[in-house]
Amino acid sequence: MPNIKLPISQPNTTHIYLGLFSPKKKLKMGGVSVMKLVLIYSLVLNSVSIFCCRSMQLNHPRLEGNETDRLALLAIKAQIQHDPNRVTSSWNETLHFCLWHGVTCSRRHRQRVTKLELGPLALVGSISPHIGNLSFLRELNLKNNSFTHQIPPQIGHLHRLQVLHLHNNSFTGTIPANISNCFKLLSLFLSRNNLVGKIPPKLSSLSKLQNFTVQFNNLTGEIPPSLGNLSSLEAFSTLSNNLEGSIPSSLCQLRKLTIFSIAKNRLSGIIPSCMYNLSGIIQFEVSVNQIQGSLPPNLSNGFPNLQIFSIFQNQFTGAIPWSISNATNLVSFLCSSNKLTGQVPNFRNLHNLMVVGFYDNNLGSGKNGDLSFVSELINATQLSRLSFDNNNFGGTLPTSVFNLSANLLGLSLGGNHLQGSIPPGLGNLVNLLALSMEANNFTGSIPTDIGKASRLVEIYLHGNKLSGSIPSSLGNLTKLNILYLQGNNLNGSIPSILGECHELIELDLSQNNLEQRIPQQLLIGLLFLSISLNLSTNHFTGSLPVEIGKLKNLAALDVSDNMLSGQLPSSLGSCESLDVLHLQGNFLEGLIPSSMKELRGIRDLDLSLNNLSGDVPQFFEGFGSLVNLNLSFNQFSGAVPTGGVFKTASATSVVGNARLCGGIANLRLPVCKSNGGGLSRRMKVMISLVSGFTLFGLTIVLSFFFLRKKRKETKLSTLGNPVLQVSYATLLKATDGFSSANLIGVGAFGSVYKGILADDRVVVAVKVLNMLHRGASKSFMAECEALRNIRHRNLIKILTACSSIDSEAMISWLLFTSSWTTGAWRSGCIHQLDLER
Repeated sequence: MPNIKLPISQPNTTHIYLGLFSPKKKLKMGGVSVMKLVLIYSLVLNSVSIFCCRSMQLNHPRLEGNETDRLALLAIKAQIQHDPNRVTSSWNETLHFCLWHGVTCSRRHRQRVTKLELGPLALVGSISPHIGNLSFLRELNLKNNSFTHQIPPQIGHLHRLQVLHLHNNSFTGTIPANISNCFKLLSLFLSRNNLVGKIPPKLSSLSKLQNFTVQFNNLTGEIPPSLGNLSSLEAFSTLSNNLEGSIPSSLCQLRKLTIFSIAKNRLSGIIPSCMYNLSGIIQFEVSVNQIQGSLPPNLSNGFPNLQIFSIFQNQFTGAIPWSISNATNLVSFLCSSNKLTGQVPNFRNLHNLMVVGFYDNNLGSGKNGDLSFVSELINATQLSRLSFDNNNFGGTLPTSVFNLSANLLGLSLGGNHLQGSIPPGLGNLVNLLALSMEANNFTGSIPTDIGKASRLVEIYLHGNKLSGSIPSSLGNLTKLNILYLQGNNLNGSIPSILGECHELIELDLSQNNLEQRIPQQLLIGLLFLSISLNLSTNHFTGSLPVEIGKLKNLAALDVSDNMLSGQLPSSLGSCESLDVLHLQGNFLEGLIPSSMKELRGIRDLDLSLNNLSGDVPQFFEGFGSLVNLNLSFNQFSGAVPTGGVFKTASATSVVGNARLCGGIANLRLPVCKSNGGGLSRRMKVMISLVSGFTLFGLTIVLSFFFLRKKRKETKLSTLGNPVLQVSYATLLKATDGFSSANLIGVGAFGSVYKGILADDRVVVAVKVLNMLHRGASKSFMAECEALRNIRHRNLIKILTACSSIDSEAMISWLLFTSSWTTGAWRSGCIHQLDLER
């Protein structure tokens, strides 16, 4: 509080205060001067003002309390960058800082901040170094926020600090070593941050420390042996860091230790034997390290209060101590993923057990009796999880397994050598969520009462020898997410009622003897199927239902190695989330539908061993995620594209398609003969249609021309006598150049010459018509027509005819006994000769 100076009195001046004298006494002071009265009045007013001023000081927020604490709080507020709940809005001048949200002041040390609690409030920011000025602070709680940057070393100035709770933030950097100066510290909670570096050995000076939790960080180095000096320590947790080295034996000095959790690190070596004598231990967790050695036979004697024992995923060897059956407080027993051998001890007295797990070991002998411990677990009425898969257990499954606690949520016994049928009573486990019995030798059928376990979410029965049909009661499991029945001998059809399992995200019925068509109702009901649908290696027939397009969220579809036929449905293009599509080994035919261009995210596409035809679609080039494309052994034709996935021969297979060509050189396909392979399918169809119509038209025209020509040839044929082939040059030579000496006669349109054919010395008459004369052509045709229609034994024989642009000639036998003019033609057919002019 600021000091207020009082007026200093003058020497020999009497201080008179209001109320010391009554009015009557004042009246009797007649001898007092006026100056003295004024002085007295002034002093009274001054005293009143001092009283009022001190009263105002007590009520003004900026003048009351410790100014250092107030300024430190304002500095802390300034470092908060995001306050979605406006919790620091009250940190202003209108309220005293002791009334601010999250601030608690001391009653003993008036107006000093002793507690600052700002979690969880979704605050974002960093801690101001001014935090070190809150020297009376005993508890700092900033848990479950988003504070970043380093933890300020000024926290080491808080010598009265007892609780430091910075859990679940985003602090970085190292743990400040000077926290060791907070010698009154009881609890140090730094878990779930991004802290790095080593655990400061100086923290061993915190002799009063009871809780030390730095789990879920990125701390490295070894566990400092000096931490064995934390004699008050009750809880020690370094879970999920990167600590290395061995467990220091000095930790055996922590006689008050109840929780010891060093799981999920890189610790190695063996557990010091003295640690098994820390009788106060309730929770002992060393899982997910590289710790070796065996468990002591007297485990439960050293840990009489043990409730949680977890050593899974290490390298422990030997047997599970039989003394564990005396740990009557045991709730959780996890020793999975080690190298343990021998038999499992009985759990008859462990009535509090809730979780039992020893999967991934070498337990059991592979014979009957290995599972006797199961019957003894009936007394554990709170048992929720039992897993002993991937061991060496043999024999049959005891019927008591389905009489375990009604609270059982998970039962896992796969990967053993169990045989025989699955006993009845599965429906008794009404709260069961997960059933895992895969990879055994179970025979017989799937119990129909499985449908009574209506809360089942996951079923794993694959890899057995189960037979019979898929029970329709599975349709009652409406909460089912995963159903694995692959690798059995199941037969019959898929019950359509499986479509009632609307929450299925993964269904695998592959490698069975299932047959008939894939039910449409199944696909309609499984709209949430998102991970995988595997129906491969069965005997399904018919076409792939168009309802397949309703699986818009499906990532993997495999119907390979069946007997499916017909064309690929265009609805496949609606499965836009497909990552894997396997349709190989069927009898599918036709073209690849253009709708499949919508499957842009597909990574693995196998259409091999079918009867698909047509061109290889070019849109495959644009599938950026496609790394495996198998089109082999189909009937594809045309040019193989060269872009995208087709650039890499190892990513593409097109063998067994005899009519393919082109592509990259590594595919070793023949060169395409034309550029037609580069044309679009629509253009090819148009070209084919135009070519067809053109060919049809040409056929009609040629046929018409041929028939007309044949008709003419029929009219001009020589009744079987061959027509003499005579050229103009031959006639010229035979008539000695149409010499006048050989002229026999002259008519209106031409002349007749005698000629001798040189080859066989035949004497002929050559009638030459001058076609330049008007009417010559008409006369020539009339003469031919007359000779064609007249039949007489005295008619001379026409040998042939010769035609040129300006003349026509007829050649006949020359008869010396009759005139040429009286001769007639026996045939009027004009033969077009090969003129050599």
